[in-house]
Amino acid sequence: MVRLNKIYTRTGDNGTTGLVAGPRRSKSDLRVEAYGSIDEANAFVGLARQHTKDMGELDSMLMRIQNDLFDLGADLATPDTGEALAYEPLRIVAAQIARLEGEIDRLNAELEPLRSFVLPAGSAASATLHAARTVARRAERQMVALAGTEGEAVSREAIAYINRLSDFLFVAARWANDKGRSDVLWIPGKNR
Repeated sequence: MVRLNKIYTRTGDNGTTGLVAGPRRSKSDLRVEAYGSIDEANAFVGLARQHTKDMGELDSMLMRIQNDLFDLGADLATPDTGEALAYEPLRIVAAQIARLEGEIDRLNAELEPLRSFVLPAGSAASATLHAARTVARRAERQMVALAGTEGEAVSREAIAYINRLSDFLFVAARWANDKGRSDVLWIPGKNR
């Protein structure tokens, strides 16, 4: 269990931060950027939940995702260096990805097939879920770049989870738009 007695430590005043294990890193380090984007996506999911309280199962799904995003942040903040740790680090696992896929399928089954791209608009819940989706996509790009950096490791499960999350958020945004009936469709060249 995490216990925080003191919020400020002053250890980051020099522009570095501590990972769960390993040496301190610059706050502009790609790993720190990646888990910072995960945190930002989580905040947008929390904001979306202010508009999904009456949407039952969607709100429950989003609550589970918020917890998963903390797991993902912990996974990224504990790089696999190959060295033994005194504890088992928290990692994203295949079951979390499978659950997310099932939830995508569940929501998508109630949507009409897309005939155009949708604009990130409509209801407040939908627009906020689209914002969360774009942050999740940024986090994915950062995680892929990190995984391609020599001496860095990001698990396949972590990358698969964030990839699937952006898919979920897209489907959830449509579902929150009256199951797609209130989607705002892109009309190519409309304002030429």
